[in-house]
Amino acid sequence: MGAERLRTAREHVRLLVVLGSVTPPGRLRRALEDAISRADLDWNADIELIDLADRDLAFADGRDPGELDDDTAEVIASVTAADALLFATPVYRGSMTAALKNVFDQLPVQALEGKVAGLAAMGGSDHHFLGADRHLRDVLSFFGALVLPVSVYLTGADFQDGTPSERGAQALDELLAAAISLAATLSDGAHLGPSPLAARAIRR
Repeated sequence: MGAERLRTAREHVRLLVVLGSVTPPGRLRRALEDAISRADLDWNADIELIDLADRDLAFADGRDPGELDDDTAEVIASVTAADALLFATPVYRGSMTAALKNVFDQLPVQALEGKVAGLAAMGGSDHHFLGADRHLRDVLSFFGALVLPVSVYLTGADFQDGTPSERGAQALDELLAAAISLAATLSDGAHLGPSPLAARAIRR
Protein backbone atom coordinates (compact mmCIF):
# COMPACT_ATOMS: atom_id res chain seq x y z
CA MET A 1 0.00 0.00 0.00
CA GLY A 2 2.05 2.94 -1.24
CA ALA A 3 2.18 6.37 0.34
CA GLU A 4 1.32 8.09 -2.93
CA ARG A 5 -1.88 6.06 -3.26
CA LEU A 6 -2.90 7.11 0.24
CA ARG A 7 -2.25 10.77 -0.47
CA THR A 8 -4.29 10.78 -3.67
CA ALA A 9 -7.24 9.07 -1.96
CA ARG A 10 -7.48 11.69 0.77
CA GLU A 11 -5.06 14.29 2.08
CA HIS A 12 -5.90 13.75 5.73
CA VAL A 13 -7.53 10.82 7.50
CA ARG A 14 -8.06 11.19 11.23
CA LEU A 15 -6.88 7.97 12.79
CA LEU A 16 -7.20 7.47 16.53
CA VAL A 17 -5.09 4.82 18.26
CA VAL A 18 -6.51 3.71 21.62
CA LEU A 19 -4.13 1.76 23.84
CA GLY A 20 -6.03 -0.18 26.47
CA SER A 21 -3.26 -0.62 28.99
CA VAL A 22 -3.33 1.10 32.37
CA THR A 23 0.18 0.10 33.39
CA PRO A 24 3.33 2.24 32.93
CA PRO A 25 4.35 2.66 29.26
CA GLY A 26 5.83 -0.55 27.91
CA ARG A 27 6.72 -2.30 24.69
CA LEU A 28 3.30 -2.11 23.08
CA ARG A 29 3.17 1.65 23.48
CA ARG A 30 6.72 1.93 22.10
CA ALA A 31 5.71 -0.12 19.05
CA LEU A 32 2.62 2.01 18.46
CA GLU A 33 4.50 5.29 18.87
CA ASP A 34 7.15 4.15 16.40
CA ALA A 35 4.51 3.11 13.87
CA ILE A 36 2.68 6.42 14.26
CA SER A 37 5.87 8.38 13.69
CA ARG A 38 6.53 6.49 10.47
CA ALA A 39 2.92 6.91 9.31
CA ASP A 40 3.00 10.65 9.95
CA LEU A 41 6.15 10.95 7.88
CA ASP A 42 5.07 8.76 4.98
CA TRP A 43 1.35 9.41 4.65
CA ASN A 44 0.66 12.85 6.12
CA ALA A 45 -2.21 11.38 8.17
CA ASP A 46 -3.59 12.98 11.30
CA ILE A 47 -2.96 10.37 13.99
CA GLU A 48 -3.58 10.66 17.72
CA LEU A 49 -2.66 8.18 20.43
CA ILE A 50 -4.80 7.85 23.54
CA ASP A 51 -3.11 5.76 26.22
CA LEU A 52 -5.67 4.90 28.87
CA ALA A 53 -2.87 4.88 31.44
CA ASP A 54 -2.74 8.66 30.98
CA ARG A 55 -6.51 9.25 31.22
CA ASP A 56 -8.96 9.24 34.08
CA LEU A 57 -12.19 7.57 32.96
CA ALA A 58 -15.20 6.86 35.11
CA PHE A 59 -16.68 3.41 35.38
CA ALA A 60 -19.63 3.05 33.00
CA ASP A 61 -22.56 3.35 35.41
CA GLY A 62 -25.13 5.25 33.37
CA ARG A 63 -24.07 8.77 34.31
CA ASP A 64 -23.89 11.42 31.59
CA PRO A 65 -20.18 11.71 30.62
CA GLY A 66 -20.62 15.47 30.22
CA GLU A 67 -21.35 15.75 33.92
CA LEU A 68 -18.22 13.89 35.01
CA ASP A 69 -15.14 15.70 36.26
CA ASP A 70 -12.65 13.52 34.39
CA ASP A 71 -11.50 12.61 30.85
CA THR A 72 -14.49 10.47 29.86
CA ALA A 73 -16.25 13.06 27.68
CA GLU A 74 -12.97 14.03 26.00
CA VAL A 75 -12.17 10.45 25.06
CA ILE A 76 -15.67 9.92 23.69
CA ALA A 77 -15.34 13.10 21.62
CA SER A 78 -12.00 11.95 20.20
CA VAL A 79 -13.44 8.57 19.19
CA THR A 80 -16.48 10.24 17.63
CA ALA A 81 -14.33 12.66 15.62
CA ALA A 82 -12.05 9.96 14.20
CA ASP A 83 -12.43 8.57 10.68
CA ALA A 84 -10.71 5.31 11.62
CA LEU A 85 -9.47 3.70 14.81
CA LEU A 86 -6.88 1.24 15.97
CA PHE A 87 -7.64 -0.51 19.23
CA ALA A 88 -4.60 -2.04 20.90
CA THR A 89 -4.55 -4.05 24.10
CA PRO A 90 -2.37 -6.37 26.11
CA VAL A 91 -4.06 -9.73 26.62
CA TYR A 92 -5.52 -9.99 30.12
CA ARG A 93 -7.21 -13.25 31.15
CA GLY A 94 -7.51 -14.26 27.51
CA SER A 95 -9.24 -11.04 26.44
CA MET A 96 -8.96 -7.26 26.20
CA THR A 97 -8.35 -5.19 29.32
CA ALA A 98 -11.25 -4.07 31.47
CA ALA A 99 -10.13 -0.49 30.89
CA LEU A 100 -10.65 -0.83 27.14
CA LYS A 101 -14.01 -2.58 27.58
CA ASN A 102 -15.05 0.30 29.83
CA VAL A 103 -14.39 2.72 26.95
CA PHE A 104 -16.70 0.72 24.70
CA ASP A 105 -19.33 0.68 27.45
CA GLN A 106 -19.24 4.49 27.54
CA LEU A 107 -19.55 5.03 23.78
CA PRO A 108 -22.79 5.74 21.94
CA VAL A 109 -23.37 3.47 18.94
CA GLN A 110 -22.90 6.35 16.51
CA ALA A 111 -19.34 6.92 17.71
CA LEU A 112 -18.14 3.80 15.86
CA GLU A 113 -20.93 3.02 13.41
CA GLY A 114 -19.58 2.52 9.89
CA LYS A 115 -16.00 3.39 10.89
CA VAL A 116 -12.88 1.41 10.04
CA ALA A 117 -11.29 -0.34 13.00
CA GLY A 118 -7.95 -2.13 13.19
CA LEU A 119 -6.94 -4.44 16.03
CA ALA A 120 -3.62 -5.08 17.72
CA ALA A 121 -2.84 -7.14 20.80
CA MET A 122 0.19 -8.28 22.74
CA GLY A 123 0.47 -11.42 24.83
CA GLY A 124 2.96 -13.57 26.62
CA SER A 125 2.89 -16.29 23.97
CA ASP A 126 1.33 -17.19 20.65
CA HIS A 127 -1.29 -19.35 22.38
CA HIS A 128 -3.53 -16.34 23.17
CA PHE A 129 -3.51 -14.63 19.80
CA LEU A 130 -7.25 -15.04 19.14
CA GLY A 131 -8.56 -14.19 22.61
CA ALA A 132 -8.66 -10.39 22.51
CA ASP A 133 -9.21 -10.45 18.75
CA ARG A 134 -12.40 -12.48 19.02
CA HIS A 135 -13.86 -10.42 21.85
CA LEU A 136 -13.00 -7.10 20.19
CA ARG A 137 -14.70 -8.22 16.97
CA ASP A 138 -17.82 -9.16 18.91
CA VAL A 139 -18.01 -5.74 20.57
CA LEU A 140 -17.25 -3.81 17.38
CA SER A 141 -19.94 -5.76 15.51
CA PHE A 142 -22.44 -4.39 18.02
CA PHE A 143 -21.46 -0.89 16.93
CA GLY A 144 -21.51 -1.70 13.23
CA ALA A 145 -17.82 -0.87 12.79
CA LEU A 146 -15.91 -2.18 9.78
CA VAL A 147 -13.14 -4.29 11.30
CA LEU A 148 -10.10 -5.10 9.17
CA PRO A 149 -9.95 -8.84 8.47
CA VAL A 150 -6.38 -9.37 9.72
CA SER A 151 -5.10 -8.04 13.05
CA VAL A 152 -1.62 -7.71 14.56
CA TYR A 153 -0.49 -9.87 17.45
CA LEU A 154 2.85 -9.29 19.16
CA THR A 155 4.80 -11.20 21.79
CA GLY A 156 8.14 -10.64 23.48
CA ALA A 157 9.77 -12.39 20.53
CA ASP A 158 8.85 -9.37 18.41
CA PHE A 159 11.09 -7.08 20.45
CA GLN A 160 14.79 -6.74 21.10
CA ASP A 161 15.86 -4.56 24.04
CA GLY A 162 12.37 -3.03 24.03
CA THR A 163 12.51 -2.12 20.35
CA PRO A 164 10.09 -3.73 17.87
CA SER A 165 11.62 -6.18 15.43
CA GLU A 166 11.41 -5.58 11.70
CA ARG A 167 8.60 -8.12 11.46
CA GLY A 168 6.54 -6.52 14.21
CA ALA A 169 7.10 -3.02 12.89
CA GLN A 170 6.12 -4.02 9.37
CA ALA A 171 2.92 -5.65 10.59
CA LEU A 172 1.86 -2.48 12.42
CA ASP A 173 2.80 -0.32 9.42
CA GLU A 174 0.62 -2.46 7.17
CA LEU A 175 -2.26 -2.32 9.64
CA LEU A 176 -2.14 1.48 9.83
CA ALA A 177 -1.87 1.75 6.06
CA ALA A 178 -4.90 -0.48 5.54
CA ALA A 179 -7.00 1.47 8.04
CA ILE A 180 -6.07 4.82 6.50
CA SER A 181 -6.61 3.62 2.95
CA LEU A 182 -10.01 2.06 3.65
CA ALA A 183 -11.18 5.10 5.64
CA ALA A 184 -10.16 7.31 2.71
CA THR A 185 -12.22 5.17 0.34
CA LEU A 186 -15.26 5.30 2.60
CA SER A 187 -14.98 9.08 2.81
CA ASP A 188 -15.93 9.18 -0.88
CA GLY A 189 -19.43 7.98 -0.02
CA ALA A 190 -19.10 4.20 0.07
CA HIS A 191 -22.01 2.55 1.87
CA LEU A 192 -21.67 -0.35 4.29
CA GLY A 193 -25.25 -1.55 4.25
CA PRO A 194 -27.97 -1.34 6.92
CA SER A 195 -27.45 0.19 10.32
CA PRO A 196 -26.52 -2.18 13.13
CA LEU A 197 -29.40 -3.58 15.14
CA ALA A 198 -28.35 -1.57 18.22
CA ALA A 199 -28.53 1.70 16.29
CA ARG A 200 -31.90 0.88 14.74
CA ALA A 201 -33.34 0.07 18.17
CA ILE A 202 -32.10 3.39 19.59
CA ARG A 203 -33.55 5.41 16.69
CA ARG A 204 -37.11 4.09 17.07
